Amino acid sequence: MSIAALSPAPAPAVRPAVIRDDAQALDVARTFADAFTRDASLRDRDRLLPWDILPEYTASGLWGITVPREYGGPGVSTVTLAKTVATLASGDGSLAQIPQNHYYALEVLRIGGTAEQQAFFNGRVLAGERFGNALAEIGARDFKRRTRLVRDPAGWYVDGRKFYCTGAIFAHWIPTLTVAQEDGREVTYLVFVPRTAEGVTIVDDWDGFGQRVTGSGSVVFERVAVKPEWVVPFLASFERPTTIGPFAQILHAAIDLGIGWGAYREMLPFIRERSRPWIDAKVERAADDPLLLERLGDVWLRLTAAEALLERAGEAVDAAQGAPDEDSVARASVAVAEARVLTTTAGLLAANRLFELTGTSATFAQDNLDRYWRNVRTHTLHDPVRWKYHAVGNFYLNGKRPPRHGAL
Repeated sequence: MSIAALSPAPAPAVRPAVIRDDAQALDVARTFADAFTRDASLRDRDRLLPWDILPEYTASGLWGITVPREYGGPGVSTVTLAKTVATLASGDGSLAQIPQNHYYALEVLRIGGTAEQQAFFNGRVLAGERFGNALAEIGARDFKRRTRLVRDPAGWYVDGRKFYCTGAIFAHWIPTLTVAQEDGREVTYLVFVPRTAEGVTIVDDWDGFGQRVTGSGSVVFERVAVKPEWVVPFLASFERPTTIGPFAQILHAAIDLGIGWGAYREMLPFIRERSRPWIDAKVERAADDPLLLERLGDVWLRLTAAEALLERAGEAVDAAQGAPDEDSVARASVAVAEARVLTTTAGLLAANRLFELTGTSATFAQDNLDRYWRNVRTHTLHDPVRWKYHAVGNFYLNGKRPPRHGAL
């Protein structure tokens, strides 16, 4: 692992394709999932950041699929976006997570940005520029952010340090959560900071055992000058019903589901070709072991159920985007919470069964199959699924709407 400041991502060499519609987005995602699979083990084993595949990944047009039609993009549905992310994650969970906050920033922009800001930043995406993120901070238990947006007579500046900055290493812009003092109170903004701005330092210090090539390290801002037109209201968007929260969460659910499907598909040929049947099964092939078949069927059913809930949740988010109010946003949040429960449990089940049903030889380092478990276990820790159960139960029993924030 390199713990060092990184050079900026190179400017896009070619303008990406513009995907026409939802069907094409899914077709392109399937193609890239296959491409991701080929070197996923090597990238994970040696922690090779995916600089080689990023230009092609960006040129595919997948990074621009949520750009609204009025700004030149296809404006695909949330259902399609979730399916696209899950498809990519089935090939490589790390690569599927890299644009997660890119899509999230565009949703924040859609809801809270001015028409001029939306036109500018959506245009940058269609030109091939990528958004990372600098949202989270560590070192405090109160979740208060210390990164500041400072306004003084000399200009506007960002100061602070962030961690879990997935995609920032590969980004051209780093959407950054900041707080500013206004009339004696703190106001939160999302500031789109250029990666090349003086005072920005990205440190490749992510050393989690999973999602190893997401580039989720640190970003340091030292009096980084920013323009007012790069500043978008953030918490103000949660003062009214918006889809920012459920939109963010459905992307997490899609990643977990995709990793689970990847583990499931990995175990099938292994069982057919390499696994040995248990002696008490009295069969010649592991693929005919009746107890193994029962457990494999259980994995398939749970992943399929999670997939159905993910699609249902996407439909609820789409409905809330079209007509946001207290009830539609609450329904979307609960539907996504339901999907996150099943994608978490099904993804983890698939990764565990990958070893349970294949045997000891599946643990050989040369196969690196543990990357599925490491990836899904790491990513499902983003926020506690136990609170999803609480939100679902409280909604259906007590009629309590979930809180409006980015973690539900």
